[in-house]
Amino acid sequence: MTTAFFHDERCLWHGGGNYAFTLPVGGLVQPGAGLPESPETKRRLVNLMRVTGLMSDLVEQSAPPASHQDLRRVHPESYLSAFKAASDAGGGELGLRTPFGQGGYDIAALSAGLARGALFAVLGGQARNAYALTRPPGHHCLPEFPNGFCLLNNIAVAIRAAQAAGLARRIAVVDWDVHHGNGTEAIFLSDPEVLTISLHQDRNYPLDTGAADQRGAGRGHGFNLNIPLPPGTGHASYIEAFDRLVLPALYRFGPEIIVVACGYDASAVDPLGRMLASSDTFGALTRRVMQAADDLCDGRLMLAHEGGYSEVHVPFCGHAVIATLAGSHIKAPDPLAATLAARQPGPDWQAHVSAHIGRLAEFFF
Repeated sequence: MTTAFFHDERCLWHGGGNYAFTLPVGGLVQPGAGLPESPETKRRLVNLMRVTGLMSDLVEQSAPPASHQDLRRVHPESYLSAFKAASDAGGGELGLRTPFGQGGYDIAALSAGLARGALFAVLGGQARNAYALTRPPGHHCLPEFPNGFCLLNNIAVAIRAAQAAGLARRIAVVDWDVHHGNGTEAIFLSDPEVLTISLHQDRNYPLDTGAADQRGAGRGHGFNLNIPLPPGTGHASYIEAFDRLVLPALYRFGPEIIVVACGYDASAVDPLGRMLASSDTFGALTRRVMQAADDLCDGRLMLAHEGGYSEVHVPFCGHAVIATLAGSHIKAPDPLAATLAARQPGPDWQAHVSAHIGRLAEFFF
């Protein structure tokens, strides 16, 4: 059984909008380089895997775009029609920080299709696990409101398609992007068959979601787990939170497959996060979720790329994750490893975060 890697150059052609970092240009905001969500982090990850030889350890493929029927299971016709019309007319922006150019709808549907293809490959037995290099990302997108660079909710589209095809019912989503997975939470909030877990920097983005007391709604109560962590959490405390909070929730739920919303913006050098994670952090999280998948669901695991905005560091973080997924001996030594190790929090801060994690454990379990 192999690791499948789904990507498509056309997803890297998504763009549009007149932004300087996260601010729309105008008034006193001067034109800049655009949004931090750029194709270069993903393109450089692919380049790094080709240069190291890791790509030869993967089954590299693309997938068809998600169909209109696939998208309609998550997003209402009113939104899809407005998105398609604006896309065909040259582009625009329908939500918050989600600009797109001509053809943006088709590229977003392709991104969702990559996630769908990766999930179907694992559930269909063509791959033991899979990674989808999705762009634009998806975990912030609500059914009718795109935001945070996300135009369609790729993971939700894939999950609903798999459920409709009868490939799985009980699915767990683990989101370790530095920002709260508010879109995925909203879509599955009342669904007891999809466990959603978001491990994120407290009150980063969105400012008004991601609190620990949001446990779900109706029949879905108890099947949503938000784990807000303080800025500066660091490697050791990330692992502690995963071991004490994420893994127990997964083992209690018993999914048929685990899906990871795989963001790299918890990296210590990311411009949109302050969490001090390293490539070793992402490798360690991957090993743990792989072990859980082995124990619970025959190793079935799919990762979909979300955030991560350091063009230098994302490729090394992604390489660590994908090499771990593939069980490959090929490594890409992180040139920032020594610097980041020296900047990790000390024991007093780790004790503070550990106490916070303990309080969350008492609240959840």
